[in-house]
Amino acid sequence: MRNVPNILSISRLISTVIVFILVLVDQPWAYLVATVLFALSAVTDYFDGYLARRYNLVSSLGVFLDLTADKVFVVSILIAMIEVRLVSSWIVFIIVTREFMVSGLRSIAAARGKVIPAGKWGKQKTFITLIAIGVVLLAKGLGAHLLSLFPWQVAFNSQTLVFNELLLFIGDILLIVATIWTIFSGIEYTVGAIPIFREEIKEEKQNSTL
Repeated sequence: MRNVPNILSISRLISTVIVFILVLVDQPWAYLVATVLFALSAVTDYFDGYLARRYNLVSSLGVFLDLTADKVFVVSILIAMIEVRLVSSWIVFIIVTREFMVSGLRSIAAARGKVIPAGKWGKQKTFITLIAIGVVLLAKGLGAHLLSLFPWQVAFNSQTLVFNELLLFIGDILLIVATIWTIFSGIEYTVGAIPIFREEIKEEKQNSTL
């Protein structure tokens, strides 16, 4: 039981590579397989953290594997989606920038023995992003290719007003929503870090007067 959370995190890293390759294959059957693997991996994202907390199995290695798997899982698949024109690069740029910024803020906080807790924007951002990617993969697996925002193909007619095309369109909209949530999540973390920076500035002023 002790190693189960770590095994789940490692399995998520392995499945990331497989989903990445399947997206690059860019065929309906590959997208369907990718959708199933993506969904299973997203479930492990919940259970590895739950099991670690529930049975007090939290460790430095476990935290590292969980955080690494989370970031690699989402970012890698988004990069593959850029390659096959399923998402715009500016969306991935914002998401990756936010991840680097949050990692930096967490490192600064940890160096001072502080913790910046995950806020509601961050939790909602993760959920929306996972749903958005899953919906796009499923839509492509069902053969959608006529109604999308990436690339821009918005024409509502008898050919596009069908389930799979509408699913792709909804997935693209959710990607934009996830990006907006990502921005607000970054702001939320920055605001949470302000007291730490204020405390550091105050200490520097006190030391300079000694």
